[in-house]
Amino acid sequence: MIKRSRIVAFFLIVLLLASTMGLTTKDILGNIKLGLDLQGGFEVLYQVEKTENGPKITNDIVASTAETLNNRVNSLGVNEPSIDIEEGDRIRVQLAGVENQATARELLATEANISFRDVNDQVLLDGTDLVEGGAKQSFDEQGKPIVTLELKSADLFADATRKVLEMGQPVIVIWLDFEEGDSYQEELTKPEEKRKFISNPSVSKVINSKDVMIEGSFTAKEAQTLASLLNSGSLPVKLEEIYSTSVGAQFGEQALDKTIFAGLIGIGLVFLFMLVFYRFLGLIAVMTLSVYIYLVVLVFDWMNAVLTLPGIAALILGVGMAVDANIITYERIKEEIKVGRSIKAAFQEGNKSSLLTILDANITTILAGAVLFMFGTSSVKGFATMLIISILASFITAIYGTRLLLGLWVNSKALNKRPGWFGVKKEEIKDIAEGFDAYTLPNKFDKWDFLKHQKKFFIFSGILLAAGLVCLLVFRLNLGIDFSSGTRVQILAEDSVTSEEITNELEKIDMVSNDIVLAGDNNEMAVVQYKGVMTKEEIDTLKSHFMDVYGSEPSVSTVSPTVGTELAKNALMAVAIAAIGIIIYVAFRFEAKMGVASVLALVHDAFLIVAVFSITRFEVDITFIAAVLTIIGYSINDTIVTFDRIRANLRNKKRLKSYEDIKEVVNQSLRQTFTRSINTVLTVVLTVVALFVLGAESITNFSFALLIGLIAGTYSSLFIAAQVWMIWKGKELEKKGTIVTEKKEKAFSDEPQV
Repeated sequence: MIKRSRIVAFFLIVLLLASTMGLTTKDILGNIKLGLDLQGGFEVLYQVEKTENGPKITNDIVASTAETLNNRVNSLGVNEPSIDIEEGDRIRVQLAGVENQATARELLATEANISFRDVNDQVLLDGTDLVEGGAKQSFDEQGKPIVTLELKSADLFADATRKVLEMGQPVIVIWLDFEEGDSYQEELTKPEEKRKFISNPSVSKVINSKDVMIEGSFTAKEAQTLASLLNSGSLPVKLEEIYSTSVGAQFGEQALDKTIFAGLIGIGLVFLFMLVFYRFLGLIAVMTLSVYIYLVVLVFDWMNAVLTLPGIAALILGVGMAVDANIITYERIKEEIKVGRSIKAAFQEGNKSSLLTILDANITTILAGAVLFMFGTSSVKGFATMLIISILASFITAIYGTRLLLGLWVNSKALNKRPGWFGVKKEEIKDIAEGFDAYTLPNKFDKWDFLKHQKKFFIFSGILLAAGLVCLLVFRLNLGIDFSSGTRVQILAEDSVTSEEITNELEKIDMVSNDIVLAGDNNEMAVVQYKGVMTKEEIDTLKSHFMDVYGSEPSVSTVSPTVGTELAKNALMAVAIAAIGIIIYVAFRFEAKMGVASVLALVHDAFLIVAVFSITRFEVDITFIAAVLTIIGYSINDTIVTFDRIRANLRNKKRLKSYEDIKEVVNQSLRQTFTRSINTVLTVVLTVVALFVLGAESITNFSFALLIGLIAGTYSSLFIAAQVWMIWKGKELEKKGTIVTEKKEKAFSDEPQV
């Protein structure tokens, strides 16, 4: 008898989840902080350096400098800025959504050492003579913007004015960050807008006052900036930019729109695939995946984390990866139904047998995500954070959510006579009395011999790797500025542009480049690269010029040689640590030979990605490393599922007497996991292709690397890892005397073989 209360409970839970998500999603999305690549802004990594007469760089000095920077940022009114101390003497500043990037960068890096000097550049007063926080923006009698300062004593200014009057040259020159070699007389020969000093007021009499007024060709905003600088205090150090990236607001908005659209298409295709292929089980998967997406976004909001473009890509990619757990469980349930178990028994056994496999697969991907977080830059850390959250959320929803929702239907007995709802035809179901189990069940791929062309696959892989190595030696990699250092500029226009047009505009500001590539759907974007690192002044000039020409502020990224070398070293370190971690984990859960075979297959996959990038000339940047590590984490899933089935079939076999027995176990395991391998890679490929075709240009290389890696990973799981293990296992057993070779079998054919 059908227990209708279970079905009612199912619909009530679905209604509760749907209403909760519907009522709260908008607010949650509104609370999430967007990174600078999604709303515009900039990020700068400063190296804290000692000034000529400044103090020695210590942790206290660096902390004090970071505090001063924080005070300056607060004066800009930026929402939730990020200022972090790194590696002892570096400070990373991230300001998302800041409108005037040039002013903000100038405000940050300026030492703000104000000094009052005579015409011979001798100091009359300096910042130590000012009252802390006494600078204010005001207006003079004519309404012009000025800055007023408060001195500690009126006598100080009286003495200063008296000195210049006695010199016979009654001028006080006000400087900001006067440097050795600067000269008032030389500055007078320059156009007014290019002079380094702030102002040079004349003095007609001794002035006995604590209040000093600074006049100049200020706008109200410039006067306010100067006052904020002086109030924040001077920096006792010099800040050297060694890495920076700035994104125009239009770029961020466009990237956000395109990537969300790509994500919706990709997720929609995954949902459709699950519904078509798994029917009712697919419907349950769609529900749990919807909860998964909501849960990931909710946790991200709770963490007060910053959402970046790679982070959105990780969320979309995570949908494809989250399906993996559902597919593993569903395939196991279908197997149990086919051997003749009842729907309830098949549900229980399928969930039980799939749990450890899902756990193993997720742990290896979390390992790769953790390594990414440790060694990645800020945007890659965002990707890694979202990836780890996605994996944890997918585990919770796939294990507990699916079991809850599907369990209500199974326990209601409404599905007892409906194997078709699980995608199983009645003619496929065996009589349980025949003694079949999940490991001996006939399979539609039973006629496929995955090992028949083993040598051909090895030769094919060898040729691919050799060709890739040759291409790599000949063409090398097209390294982006992340690894080669330099400057990358992205210029966005409303309509299509040509290389000649961009070159002409660059000539006007003396910034010609030989490396200009057009991008975008209609060539509305130009990517310009320089080998050298642009200065702040050059960046400001370039941004200002193209803002006037196209109405959109370019995005500019600079990487110093020091940082480029460090990023390359960290990338190699990350890949090595991830590989070692996977070997240790797989060896612990299975056996050492399986761990080494798995990593051999992963090296095969990673090298193929590198080779393809070398041939296609796609740029290798820091997100490329994120893609490689993601593939390392994800590709191992297929291999682990295969090895898990091999281990189970070995237990079922109990005893291996010949190489043929080992081959039979491996072949059988590959046949039994083939559907799962293809289906899981298809769901991830759907999301990756959507990102590659429809996503923002800045993650195109990332998506392409993922696509190549997914294809290579499926191939290596089927034709490399398991078969390499089979050869090694055969040699191990032969050495132990457990099995004999075919030659020995022929030589001792009259004797029983053990």
